[in-house]
Amino acid sequence: MDQKLEIRGKVCVTGASGYLASWLVKRLLLSGYHVIGTVRNPGNEKLAFLWELEGAKQRLELVKADLMEEGSFDDAIMGCDGVFHTASPVSTPTSDPKAEILDPAIKGTLNVLSSCKKSPSLKRVVLTSSSAALRARDDFDSTIPLDESSWSSVELCESLQLWYALSKTLAEKAAWEFAKENKIDLVTVLPSFVIGPCLPFDLCSTAIDVINLLKGDSVTFSWHGRMGYVHIDDVALTHIHVYEDKTATGRYLCCSTVLENIELASLLSNRYPSLPIPKRFKPTPQSRAYYELNTSKVKSLGFNFKSIEEMFDDCIASLKEQGHI
Repeated sequence: MDQKLEIRGKVCVTGASGYLASWLVKRLLLSGYHVIGTVRNPGNEKLAFLWELEGAKQRLELVKADLMEEGSFDDAIMGCDGVFHTASPVSTPTSDPKAEILDPAIKGTLNVLSSCKKSPSLKRVVLTSSSAALRARDDFDSTIPLDESSWSSVELCESLQLWYALSKTLAEKAAWEFAKENKIDLVTVLPSFVIGPCLPFDLCSTAIDVINLLKGDSVTFSWHGRMGYVHIDDVALTHIHVYEDKTATGRYLCCSTVLENIELASLLSNRYPSLPIPKRFKPTPQSRAYYELNTSKVKSLGFNFKSIEEMFDDCIASLKEQGHI
């Protein structure tokens, strides 16, 4: 493994305790990388699950960093070959969307990239964006699948109060502008709704949405409308794939399947008849927008996605094992 580690080198993962980031840390360790993970409090006992990952005791370091603190990521990133910036707020704002969602996403991204600019050893930065940064728009032809050339409408996001989509759109645009000005090799990954096992016991907002659906709540998923789904392991592997592939450039949409709420509910009801999965959903402005997603760009790199059945089977098995359902 030491030889493999020498070849793979050192990388930084921001927000290492997060739902996706922890899977990325897991996959990077299994691939032989030395991982510097940034967290708000390295001594937090809730981070114990990271130390249980294979290879963690030999090749994982957790260091303190704060998205809103300029220069906070300097030490973590210095000496790294690559940076995976995944940290970003996903919760629904309680009172001030700008302070709670937009500022941490945009300023946090620029703070991380500012630290990247200072590291002479850095080869590539992979930023986690979202399909929300390309599908929130009302001027597209629904017969043509959306691809990486699409961007969400800032005006539409603001009018519908789609703060997460707005934060991802503005943060990614700011990242591309900064990267271009400072000659940083940037690649972005745009996952759809991420499904799969959760490594930390404390569930993220996406996992809570899934639990609500499985318990019969039709309200939460009504706001999802038509949605793309992707296995969390595929998202982690896509990040590593575009980091390692020198031909990778620009944005990469990361999605396995796009389904209507009612299609997903029907599939899950047939597969899990004992669960009280709802049969109807209230129409919302988002749920009326039909779209497909074109993932040919990432597939052209040789990447293939797990099925919708596999991602939900793995997710539900994990939730049951942890006692959440």
